[in-house]
Amino acid sequence: MKLWTGRFKKELDPRTNDFNRSLPFDSRMYRQDIEGSLAHAAMLGRQGIISDGDCEKITDGLLSILHDIESGALTFDGEYEDIHTFVEANLTERIGDAGKRLHTARSRNDQVALDLRLYLRDECETLVDMLKSLCEVIADKALLYKDAVMPGYTHLQRAQPIVFGHALLAYGEMLIRDIGRIKDCRKRMNICPLGSCALAGTTYPLNREAVAAALFMDGISNNSLDGVSDRDFAIELCSALSLIMVHLSRFSEEIILWSSSEFKFIELDDAFSTGSSIMPQKKNPDIAELVRGKSGRVFGDNMTLLTVMKGLPLAYNKDMQEDKEAVFDAVDTVEKCLAAFTPMLDSITVYKENMRKAASGGFINATDCADYLVSRGLPFRDAYKATGELVARCIELNVDLETLPISEYKKICPLFEDGVYGAISLETCVNNRSVAGGPAPSEVEKCAAKLKQSLFCL
Repeated sequence: MKLWTGRFKKELDPRTNDFNRSLPFDSRMYRQDIEGSLAHAAMLGRQGIISDGDCEKITDGLLSILHDIESGALTFDGEYEDIHTFVEANLTERIGDAGKRLHTARSRNDQVALDLRLYLRDECETLVDMLKSLCEVIADKALLYKDAVMPGYTHLQRAQPIVFGHALLAYGEMLIRDIGRIKDCRKRMNICPLGSCALAGTTYPLNREAVAAALFMDGISNNSLDGVSDRDFAIELCSALSLIMVHLSRFSEEIILWSSSEFKFIELDDAFSTGSSIMPQKKNPDIAELVRGKSGRVFGDNMTLLTVMKGLPLAYNKDMQEDKEAVFDAVDTVEKCLAAFTPMLDSITVYKENMRKAASGGFINATDCADYLVSRGLPFRDAYKATGELVARCIELNVDLETLPISEYKKICPLFEDGVYGAISLETCVNNRSVAGGPAPSEVEKCAAKLKQSLFCL
């Protein structure tokens, strides 16, 4: 069935039909299409545009279609062009001419714009819930390992001591911002375009606000041209999803490094690892690697949407059919990544001793050594230079700052006393970094609690 027959004298070439069809991928919006049609029909009835009897038939017919789809009694078979054609054809088959009146004062242009907004609005809720679950795991792990000293890195070189909980909470902060972006995106997409029709509205006395209210939307689109041609909300969602994947990819890279034999800070659970077909000793972080790899897929979906939309004149163009596969793929990919990543992180084994051992090398307490001299009256730049000379001396003697004899300290600067060893112990270095947002265990505890509390407010 085609909704646009009448103008054409020839049958559509099967190749054109196959190329033009969107039902294989837009059928996932069946619920939203029916919800939008129910609200539209109810409004048409209240406005006297269709009779109460037709409105009741349409409502009953749509609900029966919804029931049959979800029970499996009705499948998406046949050569229907799209989900709108599928629903309307089945409706007309069930209730007769009343079904043909459903499309009064509506175009597929504003109908698909509504369906996509409703579908992505629902997916936003799912994404927020999944991100919250990951944040919960991060907060719990951070509290558990608030005193697990490890090296912090810049340039992938050991830099300063932190704790494992602090490293985890950094990703919690990223994900909280991601939640905020998804929720902001949802606000802007929750606008009803129905009533824009093909591009120029309609002469029928619609109550667009009533339809928006019935669908729990925050308002109506203010311009009929924009109403049918706006896909900002899909691009914005894809952009937010791309940032989520940036964060998951960075986190995955850390997990891959931490679980390697060279680091051995953590070990992944067997349930979230794979082996090699030829090397029996291997335990591979495939989940993390796949998440890292799938980031490029979501970035590509985002670029697809930007490219599709960048040169389109107003209003609707068939190019815009390409929006759905890209945004659906981005949503599906992120949800699959979160579904695998969260339990993977939750089940890791943490080797605190290995973290502490790594932190004791690399002179990551050098800044604290310089601060010790500053506390004794030496200007920081001079303290920095003296500490640099100490590090060079340690390298010559193949020792670290904790085991360098005090006599060597005094050769560099007479202000050094035995108290320097307490000042540069890794535990002291971490505990003293209790500035707000710092890695001190006391601050990690506060920040983990704050993260968990913020999840209740989102």
